[in-house]
Amino acid sequence: MRSYGQYCGLARSLEVVGDRWNLLIVRQLLLGPARYRDLIEGLPGIATNLLADRLRDLEASGVLERRLAAASNTIEYSLTPWGAGLREPIESLIRWSTPLMISGPGNDAFRPEWLALAVPALLATRVENPPTATIGLEIGGPLFQLRSASTGFEIGPHDGRSLDATVRADPGYVLGLAAGALTVDDARALGLEIDGDDSVVRAVFAA
Repeated sequence: MRSYGQYCGLARSLEVVGDRWNLLIVRQLLLGPARYRDLIEGLPGIATNLLADRLRDLEASGVLERRLAAASNTIEYSLTPWGAGLREPIESLIRWSTPLMISGPGNDAFRPEWLALAVPALLATRVENPPTATIGLEIGGPLFQLRSASTGFEIGPHDGRSLDATVRADPGYVLGLAAGALTVDDARALGLEIDGDDSVVRAVFAA
């Protein structure tokens, strides 16, 4: 492990998670435990040997651990309680990134599950007392659901429950709504479609 030689919390934190790809590995594991091949798929552009090195370093530092998957004898990686504590700073970085996301994805890779961290993080500090609702999100790939309640927001794969509304949109527009950079009317003018209760969508993504 490299050392900055500074008795500073930020410096010592960066010694553990500051190397390239480390925080993105943590991002993937905040979504849930993952096998090595799941991490390769979820981290477009990482070399297999580099991923192996990063996993070994993060395990040695106590950020993640290896264990047998419950349903098989394959190894999966999961965050330790200490590693899971990175959720708050990662969500803060996501909120800080809003001006960097306005230009859209360009040629960058995108995976819908990345919104599972971004949208709740953006809404949490902006929308107070949201209605209790479940909104489907069609953003490419499988249907996701955004659940809102007074206790906060969460996103996951649609579990079959009834939806108050379904939003079909480019993922960039969903991010814009969550960040408050777009109103529902703005997003609709750009092509967003809503099936179901329009008022619920407006209340959850209150500008």
